[in-house]
Amino acid sequence: MATSEHPILPPNEFDGADRDRLAVHAQEVESVQRGNLAWGDWLLITTRNSTYTLLALDDDTFAVSGGWFDERGGAPQRMRVNGCTWGGTAIKQDVLAARGLFLEFGNRVVTTRIESVRILRSDDGAPAN
Repeated sequence: MATSEHPILPPNEFDGADRDRLAVHAQEVESVQRGNLAWGDWLLITTRNSTYTLLALDDDTFAVSGGWFDERGGAPQRMRVNGCTWGGTAIKQDVLAARGLFLEFGNRVVTTRIESVRILRSDDGAPAN
């Protein structure tokens, strides 16, 4: 994933301090529907075990950091979001993130239960890198 294509992509070292800085400016919401994000919007998703940042790109994909992606050393990764589940196999494909549900990424990684969802619109001022 070339950052020259997407100049506001976070660096590979996107750490907890950067997530904290993003959270200060982000608005907490109950859920985010597919199609309600524009290129450059950020999602900050806190699950029971991890925190994830998702940067909306131009083709229904996201630059994803945090949790499983940081543990594997490959963050940020360009990834689709399949949707959210209630913990089983039924998936709500129209929901990108919602409190109380589990987020499933395109690589089939499923998060622990989502505790909070914050959104930062690109026109609100993305964090400086």
